[in-house]
Amino acid sequence: MTSEFTVRPARPIDARRLAELRWMFKQEDHEERPPIPTRNLEEAEHWIRDRLRDGHWLAWVTEAEREICGHVFLCLVERMPDPFEDNDPVGYVTNYFVLPSQRNKGAGSALLEALTQHARGAGSKA
Repeated sequence: MTSEFTVRPARPIDARRLAELRWMFKQEDHEERPPIPTRNLEEAEHWIRDRLRDGHWLAWVTEAEREICGHVFLCLVERMPDPFEDNDPVGYVTNYFVLPSQRNKGAGSALLEALTQHARGAGSKA
């Protein structure tokens, strides 16, 4: 089954929703009884907004019915110069999540494709 969705780069204005999804994502790690968070959602929202604003982190979101329902994050990590090999950046991919209601419909694959296309264009190993 395929649903209508779009994929686009995340923007700083998306930070609140991305933080909410991050909290959902991490709760799935604790299926039975998630622990009580020791950090508040606003801390994550500010962190995400700051990183997206300064361009240190990149992210893509998928939207269904104009609501963000998935994301993936990328941080390009510089490599030290090497006299024998290239030193293209390495992509650190993390926080890959799609809401359960949107899984197995192509949204996750589209997120990874958008990230991969960007990484190849940026000169990193994809």
